[in-house]
Amino acid sequence: MISAADLIRKLTDVYVKNPDSNIGKLLRIVSEPINDLKQGFEKIEQWRDIDQAKGTTLDLIGGNVGQKRGAASDDVYRIMIKSKIARNLSKGDVNTIIRVIALAVGASYSDIKITQKFHDPLDPEPAAISLMRLPLERLASSGIELNQFVQIISKTVAAGVSVQSIELQGTFEFGGLPESFDSAAGFGDINDDTIGGGLGAVYQAGTDTDLPI
Repeated sequence: MISAADLIRKLTDVYVKNPDSNIGKLLRIVSEPINDLKQGFEKIEQWRDIDQAKGTTLDLIGGNVGQKRGAASDDVYRIMIKSKIARNLSKGDVNTIIRVIALAVGASYSDIKITQKFHDPLDPEPAAISLMRLPLERLASSGIELNQFVQIISKTVAAGVSVQSIELQGTFEFGGLPESFDSAAGFGDINDDTIGGGLGAVYQAGTDTDLPI
């Protein structure tokens, strides 16, 4: 922020550097619009970042990469834009799909495991994949619905390849007997207000809001 005192100090010595002088009063008047202008330019610079842009500015960023917003919130729209950028460069291989998923939900590559179904000895399919491992908390914190997440993956894979199933990992597990206990993975304690472990989820087709992907 630029104060009137800062402006007064920049004056040459031929001027009276008194805050109560006429020029001091004038600089107090102009300092406020200068600060407003400075903040405006700073916001413009910040909102060039997808993670900070909002509203119509985010719409313009999405338009540059060919991604419509639809009814998506800013948080979900950021995910759509990031995944669209990655999809535009996609070769449809497993590594690219993992990269798109990681961008979409803020996960690390090691959190994600994809199985190509033609390797499945029990139910082989030549053109299908299964997302076998992704922490549910990653998807929940991103704000995107599971059905919308499946849309993003489906648009990332090569033409003709289907997404057969998605398994999301929770943190809940039973401890071993007799003394093993982990409050972050087992049952919560009502008396101590502990939450305990979280359950996982499996994708099933539903009627959630579609995204314009």
